[in-house]
Amino acid sequence: MPSAFQFQCHFILIFLAASKGETRYLEVRDAGEDEPFLLLSEDLKRELSAGQIYRRSLRCIDMLSIEGQFTFTAEQPQLHCATFFIGEPEELITIDYDFVNIDCHGGDFLKVVFDGWILKGEKFPSSLDHPLTTSQRYADFCESGNIQRSIRSSQNVAMIFFRIHEPGNGFTVTVKKNTNLFPCNVISQTPSGRFTMVIPHQHRNCSFSIIYPVVIKISDLILGHLNGLFLKKPSVGCAGVGDFVELLGGTGLDPSKMFPLADLCHSFHGSAQMKIGCDNTVLRMVSSGKHINRVTFEYHQLDLQETENRKENSIEEFCFPSI
Repeated sequence: MPSAFQFQCHFILIFLAASKGETRYLEVRDAGEDEPFLLLSEDLKRELSAGQIYRRSLRCIDMLSIEGQFTFTAEQPQLHCATFFIGEPEELITIDYDFVNIDCHGGDFLKVVFDGWILKGEKFPSSLDHPLTTSQRYADFCESGNIQRSIRSSQNVAMIFFRIHEPGNGFTVTVKKNTNLFPCNVISQTPSGRFTMVIPHQHRNCSFSIIYPVVIKISDLILGHLNGLFLKKPSVGCAGVGDFVELLGGTGLDPSKMFPLADLCHSFHGSAQMKIGCDNTVLRMVSSGKHINRVTFEYHQLDLQETENRKENSIEEFCFPSI
């Protein structure tokens, strides 16, 4: 049976795997319904190919992976609402206020943006890995009253929280995407893919999150690369090494609260394949900023046959019992 964490995330990710390109978007039913549905309209495809701005209404719980203009208008009091935004790994998300009509004194609120995602108090990226403090990641319309009209995310995900009591009140936002030359923290839209993470002389930690049990294959890892030379390999483990890659697994969203499953601190060219049966798998690169670090990996969802046929070079102690 799926875990509670996977159930929460399915409306965000499962059906995104069904389509590609700018015509992809997900519409989610009201929070009381169990399953999301994907609407791929030929009219929408023609509209977008003609360069028109896509517009639609938002639901109380919704998810967007496409550019456009989106409006929420309350038909009844809506007290626990959120919109999740996601782009491709190499995209940043910009959210512009177009119109806001809410009653801040009557208990309404509109927070744009939480810079990242948050579920059950767990954040992605974690507080350890985000360039801003937790308080700086929130922008509350009611508290500031003079909030900036355009806000850009630090990674390929962002979200809005809002609560509106009075029917007829609401807001309109425009969502745009911008290219991120060096993607750092990423949530994968799909249960399979291939990605190369590069951290060029930056002191930061970057995580790639896959909200599925997966087989992950690392095909290339360069750590401590400077002027064409590799640093001397450490003699024991990764202790005291400023640049390394770790694989994490867990049942929540926050990488800092996950089990450390493996550390990689030696550069190599070849193949290292691991099966990780956790609800969420994270590849996290820790970089001292002194070097150019690079890792290439591919992944696909772990199926039942693969979990039963476990081979060497697999990570299984913590995670397989949860499948």
